[in-house]
Amino acid sequence: MEITRRHLLGAAAAASTARQFGIKTAPIPSVTPERFGAIGDGRANDTAAFARMAGFINNHASGVVELRPTTYVVGRQTRASGTQYSFVPAPIMDFIGGSGTLVIRGNGARLCCANGLRFGTFDPVTGKATRHSLPHYGTGEQASPYVAMIAVENWTGPIEIENIELDGNLGGLLIGGPWGDSGRQLPAYGVRLVNNTGTEKLTRVHSHHHALDGLLIDGVADRPASSELHEVVCDSNVRQGCSVVGGRNYWFSKCRFGRTGKAGLESAPGAGLDIEAAPRPVRNLRFSDCSFVDNSGVGMLAGSGDGADALFERCTFIGTTSWSAWPSLPRLRFYGCIFVGSIVNAFGSEDPQLAAQFHNCRFLDDPKRSPTGRVYNAGHTIADLGYGRNMLFNRCRFELAHELLLPWSTEAIYRDCSMRQASTKIAYPRGTYTGTNQIIGNVDLNGSKITGNLTVNGRKFNAS
Repeated sequence: MEITRRHLLGAAAAASTARQFGIKTAPIPSVTPERFGAIGDGRANDTAAFARMAGFINNHASGVVELRPTTYVVGRQTRASGTQYSFVPAPIMDFIGGSGTLVIRGNGARLCCANGLRFGTFDPVTGKATRHSLPHYGTGEQASPYVAMIAVENWTGPIEIENIELDGNLGGLLIGGPWGDSGRQLPAYGVRLVNNTGTEKLTRVHSHHHALDGLLIDGVADRPASSELHEVVCDSNVRQGCSVVGGRNYWFSKCRFGRTGKAGLESAPGAGLDIEAAPRPVRNLRFSDCSFVDNSGVGMLAGSGDGADALFERCTFIGTTSWSAWPSLPRLRFYGCIFVGSIVNAFGSEDPQLAAQFHNCRFLDDPKRSPTGRVYNAGHTIADLGYGRNMLFNRCRFELAHELLLPWSTEAIYRDCSMRQASTKIAYPRGTYTGTNQIIGNVDLNGSKITGNLTVNGRKFNAS
């Protein structure tokens, strides 16, 4: 369901009709943070005002937030001892348990984290950074500037968030010691959506420079509702641009996930997008016209947990310092996508319907396509497919004019593909060739099966 002005006007008309017949209805309150004491001048800290506003909406189980096109400074900590945190993050906009409509209209507003807040581990008495060898899960020294700038949890009604910038101000934080298995795995999200069962719509949300993730999605496994994320940009965050750890029915269109881990601080895996089904399954994801570019880790990582069924159409994956994509979950489909830099661990299976499929995709090693001029894994293969079975490349083009080699595979399926590499090193794109395929370059196809027509450096091989 898309929440529009028309829906809200319709709701108002319905309320008017209800009043004519003596039916009592609960109106949707419309509020501003200024009503609760916010200044919005880019200097005063408005955390408490935003928290009071969120509490008001929670009490009404619905609400419309109207922000001004200004900068609101948020994020506050309280020093503590004998608790999990040495510096406890204050809530900002935490919306919990509502059943009605929730709308956040940013109107071009910017929420910016305050300078000088701590992130990492710190001594609760001295306030100095502490250091522990990893993994480290001890309590009492943790510090975070905020859990999330916007958090919506256990909400059953429709949710809409639009036209807002969430700036984590990473360069303005005081960085302490590491915590977790790698880096600093402590909460500091731009947007956190957890356990919601209604529709969700995010439009023109720019979430950047957060000390953990730009966006976290942890949805209900069997929810019937769907969510739309349009023109969402997650840039220069520390651990992930976007983490999808549970839920189903999410459609991302014209979204960008880039430069994770490249703003001075990194926590693994450093991915643009991480599909990591933990603790709940992930199903039915769709990405249209999205980009995953120049991340310190994998551009699109799908490699753990009970995840499956993701469709990528007309997306761009560019790996500069790591793999462009790691599609290691069942039933991942790619249509009309462009990959610059190596991919790895595409899902293979005895069942062809479970294996990864690439249709009308292009695989390139052109540094001009890279924002940094670097293409990951120079001198190696464009696709390290290992020994996986039945991965399908249908009408794909491998255009390697520089150092990368054609795929390393043993039992992939190549149908109506064209392959060309400039490197004189031997490539091993072995598998089954069906339809009409053409290869130009130094290749070893020992053990391959030809069920159609194959031309290698001008020499034709036909099905036997």
